[in-house]
Amino acid sequence: MVNNSGPASGASQTHLRDAREVVGRGAEAEVLEAALISGAHVLLEGPPGTGKSTLLRSVAGGREIPFVMVEGTAELTPARLIGHFDPALVLSKGYVPDIFEDGPLLDAMRTGGLLYVEELNRIPEETINVLLTAMSELEITVPRLGRVAAQPGFRLVAAMNPFDAVGTARVSAALYDRTCRISMDYQPAEAEQQIVSLQVRVDPDWRAKVVALVRSTREHPDIRFGSSVRGAIDICRLAVELARMRRTRTDDWQVGLAAAKASLSGRIRLHDACTRTPEQVVTDLYVGVFGEDPAADDRTDPDGKAVPGER
Repeated sequence: MVNNSGPASGASQTHLRDAREVVGRGAEAEVLEAALISGAHVLLEGPPGTGKSTLLRSVAGGREIPFVMVEGTAELTPARLIGHFDPALVLSKGYVPDIFEDGPLLDAMRTGGLLYVEELNRIPEETINVLLTAMSELEITVPRLGRVAAQPGFRLVAAMNPFDAVGTARVSAALYDRTCRISMDYQPAEAEQQIVSLQVRVDPDWRAKVVALVRSTREHPDIRFGSSVRGAIDICRLAVELARMRRTRTDDWQVGLAAAKASLSGRIRLHDACTRTPEQVVTDLYVGVFGEDPAADDRTDPDGKAVPGER
């Protein structure tokens, strides 16, 4: 468990080294570790796929802290967060503590663990208020159950994508005032290549181009939100299987394009003013990184026109 008094031995340094094994996140791991040891609650902000969950799991696992995860949605009501009495047993036993089913918040409070809330800015305001009380007072009062105090080590770590405006709400100043904020942007290209290499084996030079393709989606003028490194992982995985099925090489131009369209077209979000399809934008980006199809000249009709369906 996390101890508010801080590390007392060299064991903490070992845990920190374990956390730094998260690719490209050594600095963030160090700050997160220090914040949790100091007793602070933490807000991780960054786009999807930047390693927020992986980072926290690494820190929690290294220090052997109980870890409770909850997905932030509009349906996460205070009752779902806190817990409830079993309705069937209430009829026979009444409102007694032993029939109360703890929700994720009470689970983390009773065990002195980390409550990890994903997509914090999708949670209803009344649920946020419950979290604020638990963070500030380190206890909450549950109707018919009474006061529940947090055990030493209880922390809230919340994550959110500050750039997503669909179905989200603005996080209040009160929550920012009660947390330490760690901003997590995309890792450098070298780190993203290493992440992909840990998931699938492909030619390193081709893998580097795949990562460059995915990174280019974050800068294209027609794209509002680009893809995370998960897009690169899926391109490589899909290309390996497509190449096997087509009995060709993984770095075949057409194999790569098909894998890129399938892996990226659903991940990118185009600006409303864009008149092209995601597949067309992905194709342009693909040609920009991999060049024109080297076999295009072999797929023309007698008049020199491209055979339909090849692009």
